[in-house]
Amino acid sequence: MKSNKKKQKIIKYTGKYVSNQSGFGFVEVEDLDKDIFIGRKDTLSAFHGDTVEVQLIKEAYGDKRPEGRIVKIVEHTLSDLVGTFDKANGFGFVIPDNQKIENDIFVTKENSMGAVTGHKVLVHITDYGDDRRKPEGIVTEILGHENDPGVDIVSIVKGYDLPTEFPEKVLNQANRVAKEVSEADMFGRRDLRDLMMVTIDGEDAKDLDDAVSLYQEDGLYHLGVHIADVSNYVQESSALDKEAIKRGTSVYLVDRVIPMLPHVLSNGMCSLNMKEDRLALSCLMTINDEGEVVDHEVVETVINVNERMNYSDVNKILKGESDELKKRYEEEVSMFFLMQELSNIIRKKRYERGSIDFDFPETKIILNKKGIPVDIRPYERDIAQKIIEDFMLMANETVASHFYWLESPFVYRTHGTPDPEKILKLGTFINNFGYSIKVRSNENEIHPKEIQKLLSRIEGTPEEALISRLTLRSMRRAEYNTACMGHFGLACQYYTHFTSPIRRYPDLQIHRIIKDHLRGRMNEKKAGHYNGILPMVTKECSRLERRADEAEREVEKLKKAQYMEKHIGEEFEGVISGVTSWGIYVELPNTVEGMVHISKLPDDYYIYNEDTYEMVGKDTGKTYKLGQRVKVTVDSVDLTTKTIDFDII
Repeated sequence: MKSNKKKQKIIKYTGKYVSNQSGFGFVEVEDLDKDIFIGRKDTLSAFHGDTVEVQLIKEAYGDKRPEGRIVKIVEHTLSDLVGTFDKANGFGFVIPDNQKIENDIFVTKENSMGAVTGHKVLVHITDYGDDRRKPEGIVTEILGHENDPGVDIVSIVKGYDLPTEFPEKVLNQANRVAKEVSEADMFGRRDLRDLMMVTIDGEDAKDLDDAVSLYQEDGLYHLGVHIADVSNYVQESSALDKEAIKRGTSVYLVDRVIPMLPHVLSNGMCSLNMKEDRLALSCLMTINDEGEVVDHEVVETVINVNERMNYSDVNKILKGESDELKKRYEEEVSMFFLMQELSNIIRKKRYERGSIDFDFPETKIILNKKGIPVDIRPYERDIAQKIIEDFMLMANETVASHFYWLESPFVYRTHGTPDPEKILKLGTFINNFGYSIKVRSNENEIHPKEIQKLLSRIEGTPEEALISRLTLRSMRRAEYNTACMGHFGLACQYYTHFTSPIRRYPDLQIHRIIKDHLRGRMNEKKAGHYNGILPMVTKECSRLERRADEAEREVEKLKKAQYMEKHIGEEFEGVISGVTSWGIYVELPNTVEGMVHISKLPDDYYIYNEDTYEMVGKDTGKTYKLGQRVKVTVDSVDLTTKTIDFDII
């Protein structure tokens, strides 16, 4: 007898597993708009980052994600991890630092390298275990005791597999090529050594890869952005080049820099040090009083920087706060004021087209010699920072446009239109505050000008920081691309990264392409070569940039937690920066954020209202909402999870 039941089609996908510390996870599939939710019982003991095959259980519905179960682990991508060793009778366990890895790693005595309880170790996984057995591993390196100075950051560096030491072959090559600029090096280059120019960076910066020059003639501004010609020293496919692309970017942690290139280059011959001849690629722009680039040229140059300026001193000069600095830099002072004038024009033009400026204060964390945080404060952008930012953006746009119209292989910096669902949620949320944004109803698409208008309307209001952050979270992440797809946040059609080849590999790659054009070498064969390698370069550099960002955030979170550990029991005033079903987040003026668990909200039983992002008291009707000022005390700090718990006063 035949069954009347239709055989259900089994749908399977392959993707990357992203685990959650609560035991469940998601599978990211390249062709799907939404990640597939994986319940705790359906993970097949997959590790975070594994490539897995997932079978669909439920289709996506409305706002709900599709659900699935992992049926096969295609490839384990994690082979080494950092954790804290816990010694037991004749064996031990490594408790992973990464909260997304649920299981401890079992280590036999023979494979422990003599580690004791409290040691931070690097462990190589030899057996991934299953739902009955724990994973097993071998300790390959003891980083030090968890209480030793500096071990905390070293553990994060190792955990993200950030390469810290340069191979001897790379160092030897760097030393060989880092020769003083000779007459032969300067041959065929435009000599701009008599043109007044300065570098303007932070006080601590050592890798100075951009200098600026500016003068006015016949009512036009002549802006020069001069970038260190790193490609002269780092040849394609050399040992230096292979190491640079392996790193992708320099990583800036609180107390150290992990450079993309060895110091003899990054702080030496490729750094535009004052009063020293340097090779550069210069973007020379002629700009009218409307902020339009009416003429431009990209040329190989030799330069000599007049002064090494820092943001603080330039800000003081422009604000009239130091006669002594004005006297010391009297030859450059008029240029600084001209820079401020042009910067204002450029910024106004960018604003008019809809460019979005998320002006969040960065965090400045001050450490003592032992690496202990002694102060945390917000670090605002001032006039000088904005001048350099405006000039670099202008150069990046100009270079991107130039090579787009040449129809050349190139690397662009692209930023896509926000996800329509996130924009809908943002619109619903800001309605609670009396704001709105216009979207194209048929596609839920938004113009950057609408975001900009919103940020202008909320400026100076109690909810400014909150709405700004939620708006930022609704944006897509910028990435590197071989196609010129525009930059939503900057509201521009052409954008690239040209200005930092010391610390970003895409910029170095772009410099090579530019020089091949300038020297007449961009033939069909060369174009084919670039078209072959650039997809890999853009994909890998986008990945390595994300890794660096995550490591930087982890170190910052750790140092904030360490700082607040010394302030347990103390009272602070902050602003509610997030409301979730499990509690509210409060941000202090120094940028530290902590959580008040829902069970600790006083005087009532609170219910989370998802539509209004509020906690509402069941009996009293009292509400806790985004942007609200509250007083808190520091209840506890967990250095393992890098989290801070507050109590509402």
